[in-house]
Amino acid sequence: MPYRHIAVEPLTPTIGATVHGVDLGAPLSEAAFREIHDAWMEHCVLFFRDQAMTPEQHLAFGRRFGPLHIHPAAPYAHGNPELMVIETNRDSKRNNGSAWHSDVSADEEPPLGTILHLHEVPPQGGDTLWANMYAAYEALSPSLQALLERLTAQHAADYTGVYGDHPPQREFPRAVHPVVRTHPVTRRKALFVNSSFTKRIQELSVHESRDLLDFLFEHVKHPAFQCRFHWGAGSVAMWDNRCTQHLAVWDYHPDTRRGLRVTVQGDRPFLEAGADTSTAGARVHTATEAAEAAGG
Repeated sequence: MPYRHIAVEPLTPTIGATVHGVDLGAPLSEAAFREIHDAWMEHCVLFFRDQAMTPEQHLAFGRRFGPLHIHPAAPYAHGNPELMVIETNRDSKRNNGSAWHSDVSADEEPPLGTILHLHEVPPQGGDTLWANMYAAYEALSPSLQALLERLTAQHAADYTGVYGDHPPQREFPRAVHPVVRTHPVTRRKALFVNSSFTKRIQELSVHESRDLLDFLFEHVKHPAFQCRFHWGAGSVAMWDNRCTQHLAVWDYHPDTRRGLRVTVQGDRPFLEAGADTSTAGARVHTATEAAEAAGG
């Protein structure tokens, strides 16, 4: 796709691209914003380096994509629960996002996207991996695709003790979602189960559910579906939770990795009969069409 206001450098043929020539802290023209959105829909996760956004500019950029999501339990900055703190240091007992997941998929209306701005990074390590759930779905046999499209799964989140003494913002969520969902903008089908939040497939026995989920959890880890990003101070990543999963590697203890995260509210996952599943047939919509699809 040709771009006039940004430059887009794909990271892999399957997922991820670095965007050049844009300052996310400055006001974006509508044309530049549309191109960022269209590149996001095409590549699923975008990376921007050397960004000096303030928290207020970070929030404003996130709101260009829709209302902001509030995490059920995570600590936040500047008294604003829309501004989630991401920090791992020498005193940390765990790392945010150390297992494959789609952010807060246990919400009835899970986040559509996440924008993470890292302010401090370790001298080595601290990479994040993303996997393309369109590609994971499309790599399955037609027979297994047909089975999965008839199934729904229970998602549940339990953050007890995860964030230390920080009190939760709301009750821990639970929801039932289709195992395969239709992306509301691209209309492509994507797997929507993850090892962090998906607990059971409703239509199967306990043993059948566990065996199938275990297979899918391993399947999505295939390196052919992935990209890997090495952060620098000021780097920004924005990913589409509707069609990706990600994992943050904790290989830098006792060094610090610190930043702020803004998450955009999504809608309820659905499966649309007959939605296009092929890369060739997928159409990238503009930001205006995306807003119309979301009812905005």
